[in-house]
Amino acid sequence: MKKAILLLLTLVLAGLATAAIAADGSFKRVKSAGKLVIGLDDSFPPMGFRKEDGTLNGFDIDAAEELGKRLGIKIEWQPTAWDGVIHSLNAKKFDCIWNGMTITDERAKQVAFTKPYIMDGQVAVVRFDEKRFKDLKGLKSVKVGAQKGSSAIKAVEKLPSKPAELKEYEDNPKALLDLESKRIDVVVIDNVTGRDFIAKRPGKFKILPGFISKEPFGVAFRKEDKELLSTVQKTLDAMVKDGTMKKISKKWFAEDITNPKKW
Repeated sequence: MKKAILLLLTLVLAGLATAAIAADGSFKRVKSAGKLVIGLDDSFPPMGFRKEDGTLNGFDIDAAEELGKRLGIKIEWQPTAWDGVIHSLNAKKFDCIWNGMTITDERAKQVAFTKPYIMDGQVAVVRFDEKRFKDLKGLKSVKVGAQKGSSAIKAVEKLPSKPAELKEYEDNPKALLDLESKRIDVVVIDNVTGRDFIAKRPGKFKILPGFISKEPFGVAFRKEDKELLSTVQKTLDAMVKDGTMKKISKKWFAEDITNPKKW
């Protein structure tokens, strides 16, 4: 009898939780408007950026547009200053932030995130024909390059072995140029940025297996918009399951970096 009562109580509570999500009306609001307005920094390749003709392009653009088709709504992009993007979301200037936003504890206090759809972070790039290094543990007594002031500088400190030299560069292209010219042995770089360079110059560089540090990307919503987040999450899950996210990933990164099993 007690088990039956407990089961009934569990089902009632689950039903109430589901009703609460449905009752917030956030997806109904978007569906009625016929569009999902997304905030982004439109100068973040390969996630979202402008082509020469001014049109938006990138991984996040392709993924969101596909989601819009499946939900039967239009995607409207709203460029905004990144340093105030969360404030703008909570001020209801758009419905969500979909632009390679790293999920952090601090941000999670202000917004609600989907599950990670890409695992970003710092990785080690070597020359394509490099045979000395098989993994991160093999990077011993090497000359490392990284962009000045970036997260890569701190990531170098997390390498299994201290490098023989750390050279800081104004930007990543200059570091990769020195890598190609064999003036350094490895470049520590943001994962999606590194893969963007590799996709554009096939046969020049490769990424060693594993992350030096992990920085998952998620889509951010206002905390009260549970129904909208849940609907987007279910659609993203379906896009992973049917291979759509894999296809988009291969287009932009030359491989699939959307599969959680590979993280």
